[in-house]
Amino acid sequence: VQKPPYPAQSGLWKKPTVINNVETLVDVPYIINKGWEAFASIGTEKSKGTKVFALVGKVNNTGLVEVPMGTTLRELIFEIGGGIPGGKRFKAVQTGGPSGGCIPEEYLDTPIDYDSLTSLGTIMGSGGMIVMDEDTCMVDVARFFLQFTADESCGKCTPCREGTRKMLGILDKIVEGNGTMEDIERLETLAVTIKDTALCGLGQTAPNPVLSTLRYFRDEYEAHVKEKRCPAKSCKALIAYRIDPAKCTGCTACARACPTGAITGEIKKVHTIDQEKCIKCGSCYEVCRFDAVEKLDAVEVTANT
Repeated sequence: VQKPPYPAQSGLWKKPTVINNVETLVDVPYIINKGWEAFASIGTEKSKGTKVFALVGKVNNTGLVEVPMGTTLRELIFEIGGGIPGGKRFKAVQTGGPSGGCIPEEYLDTPIDYDSLTSLGTIMGSGGMIVMDEDTCMVDVARFFLQFTADESCGKCTPCREGTRKMLGILDKIVEGNGTMEDIERLETLAVTIKDTALCGLGQTAPNPVLSTLRYFRDEYEAHVKEKRCPAKSCKALIAYRIDPAKCTGCTACARACPTGAITGEIKKVHTIDQEKCIKCGSCYEVCRFDAVEKLDAVEVTANT
């Protein structure tokens, strides 16, 4: 039995403790039957064995995938996952669950191991892997994951309890088109502070989605602030829908789909959208078979009306 003073880190009842999950236990029979040398031959020098990933998002083949450590992101997403649906461009992949970070296209050839992911500002975590395409707003992605960690905060330490909610408030301002350049700087300062001072792993990793998107997609943050524009045309407050008269056939599909009656027009005649009634739900955009409904920057539509 250990006696005081206890080590800085200790397990249950101050004794060495191993937490085994299903993925760990699955490896045990292989190691017993084949030997540790066989297991150690799989993977990389510092990351041995295989890893199971939950491959989801904007990728053709979704599901649980087991690959040797050291497999590249490109191999996993494009060879096993089958690439991005609809011929759209890959934008980023988020690894490690809500506390992970986002990795851009330039690092697709990175081998998947603990050290490599950490150097890119993310974590292996539970093996979540969310693929994003060109239609994904990275600012909104950061906000989405931060909402989860802010809700999950136990509230014990001030940096996590208060800091994550302050960050969430700033992100809300930015996606709504009300952010400033000072907000971006404040967001980054808060993220670094929380990472360095939070008591537990949740608080220390909660800023990862924000820090990684600021690191690789800072231009998107600045577009939201400086130009009041969402490059991915995803943030509702910064987009608008308009019907192209040259493409509209007057089929009425958009008008029938609109929940607020914002679209008017006679059968076989050009339809129009009342911007004051439009709630930007995107229903008209989804049902139009003639690509007549356009998703545009709100500032552009406002300038032309």
